[in-house]
Amino acid sequence: MSSHAEHHSGHHGAGHHDHGHGEHEGAHGTLGSYLIGFVLSVILTVIPFWLVMDGTILDKNMTAIAIMALAAVQVVVHMIFFLHMNGRAEGGWTMLSLIFTLIVVVIMLAGSLWVMYHLNTNMMPIHDPSQLP
Repeated sequence: MSSHAEHHSGHHGAGHHDHGHGEHEGAHGTLGSYLIGFVLSVILTVIPFWLVMDGTILDKNMTAIAIMALAAVQVVVHMIFFLHMNGRAEGGWTMLSLIFTLIVVVIMLAGSLWVMYHLNTNMMPIHDPSQLP
């Protein structure tokens, strides 16, 4: 009975230790991964400001598309490096959660641009004096 208890205890302890160790690595980032995420986030924030302030891309639509693409990449960087969402975290991503995330991002980006466009179009003052009442 003693050997059975030792065998059971040893097996349970090793299995528990292995399982716990795997969760610990997947759930927490290292200093290096946080620094990589921070540097990527700063770069992905500075580039849109530079595009707008420098006027590198003269077409406003192309600038808006570039900013939206960089925003989507930054969301992915935050999900991977700061929220630790990867294939090992909490059983892995399901296809449904990934599709839901993409839908929310598209709605937020498209909705923000739609609102800003219509505010700009409908709320700007009239500069032509002949159109004043």
